[in-house]
Amino acid sequence: MPGPVRIGAHVSSRGRGLPGAARSASALGADAVQVFASNPRGWAPPPAPSFDRAAADAAAWRAAGARPLFFHAPYPLNVASANAEFRARSIELGRMTAALAEAVGVEGLVIHAGSAGDATPRSEALSRAAATILAIAAGVERSRVLIELTAGGAGSVAATLAEARELFDACGDDPHLGLCLDTCHLFAAGYALDAPEGVAAAFGELHDLGLDRRLALVHANDSKGDRGSRLDRHADIGDGGIGVEGFRAILAQPAVRRATAVILETPGDDARRARDIALLKELASGP
Repeated sequence: MPGPVRIGAHVSSRGRGLPGAARSASALGADAVQVFASNPRGWAPPPAPSFDRAAADAAAWRAAGARPLFFHAPYPLNVASANAEFRARSIELGRMTAALAEAVGVEGLVIHAGSAGDATPRSEALSRAAATILAIAAGVERSRVLIELTAGGAGSVAATLAEARELFDACGDDPHLGLCLDTCHLFAAGYALDAPEGVAAAFGELHDLGLDRRLALVHANDSKGDRGSRLDRHADIGDGGIGVEGFRAILAQPAVRRATAVILETPGDDARRARDIALLKELASGP
């Protein structure tokens, strides 16, 4: 039987390093943590001091409770860009971030599935995305590169579970790759996560496609947009279209309970995120 769901949050490590992030996570009641390893809006790779202190940070992290730790790649990185120079920069940034992930020993590095633009044939978009992802993952041994599905939109490489299967197949089913599902993104892509039967159907599809074994991380975000809106607009738990009962059904799914962690990326302040972590833990504990 799967064990208890580890529920946590994305926290800032800026100016405080991993020990500071660990303290923030502890104050929130988080059992798992996600951070950016560098500026989330910029192209600058993790600074050299990050590598110099990686061993010390890893030791401090373990001493603070050994919560599962994830890195999220900066937003400019686009694995499927039609611009060759842009893809080359994405590979460079991704490799540097993956190298730090390896040095620290994080569970996984989250990278969005990317967008190729609506003028690009799908076969070409898949090929580009797969080549870029594999180039980033080439140096990964202990950690994994986790592909996060997007909310959809023109040129999106993987928003649906069927598209995710195509992307993993294009990557040759590399064992160093895992899957990250964002509940807001899935809802925006059209999955009925606001109803127990819709949740069951979505995770049944995940199983039928053989992707449940790949699921390593769930981003728990309610959605400001409607189902199928393709809007990536996160809401606090219970304040969006998915709702509390939707999350109760999601947290009951065996694939979610086997995943390494469930991480909040909600917009609320620390007090609200602490409440949402407590709520998710309550929902995960059963009826």
